[in-house]
Amino acid sequence: MGSSLKNQFLIAMPQLQDMNFSHTLTYICEHNEYGAMGIVINRPLDITVSDIFKHLSMPEHKTRFDQRPVFIGGPVQTERGFVIHKSSSQWESSLQVSDNIQLTTSADILNAMAHNEGPAESLIALGYAGWGAGQLEEEMAENSWLSSPANADIIFNTPSDHRWEAAAALIGIDLNLISTDAGHA
Repeated sequence: MGSSLKNQFLIAMPQLQDMNFSHTLTYICEHNEYGAMGIVINRPLDITVSDIFKHLSMPEHKTRFDQRPVFIGGPVQTERGFVIHKSSSQWESSLQVSDNIQLTTSADILNAMAHNEGPAESLIALGYAGWGAGQLEEEMAENSWLSSPANADIIFNTPSDHRWEAAAALIGIDLNLISTDAGHA
C-alpha cells in the first residue's frame, strides 16, 4: 500500500455516478492495508440532532446542538451513529484521526451533548463509507476520487452544500471546470 489517506478528504470526481457517492466529500478516518473507512460530511439528512436525542430517549433539554443536521455518513451500517469532533474529553470509544480530530462511536458523547456538554465543534452521521483492502487505491487509479489534506474549518464551519467545492479549492481545483466526459489520450 502507498501512503495512507487517513485525515484526508476524499473528493468525488464530477463523473462519479454511484448514487451513494456522487458529489460527496468524505473525511477518511482510517486507511491501512486492510482497507479504508470514512464519513461523508456533505449529505445532511432531514433530521436534526434533537431528533436523535428523542429517538434515544435522552432527557429533553434545549442545547446548542438541537438544530444541527445529522448526516448520511455512508451506505454501511446506516443505523449506527458516528461523531466527528475536535479532540476533547476521552470518550468510551474514540479513534484519534489527527492531532485535533477524533471519531467517537460510543453513546457517552451523545449523552453529554444532550446535556449541552461535549465538543462544540462536532458533526453527527449515521453510517459510514468503507472500502476493502486495495479497493480505494483502485478507485483512485480509475480517477473516481481526488484527495486533499483535511481541514477542520471545512468540516465544522463551512455550510454542507459548499464543502465539496471548498475541499477541491484546497488543492487549487474548481470542480465546475472539470469535464464529466472520460477518455484516454
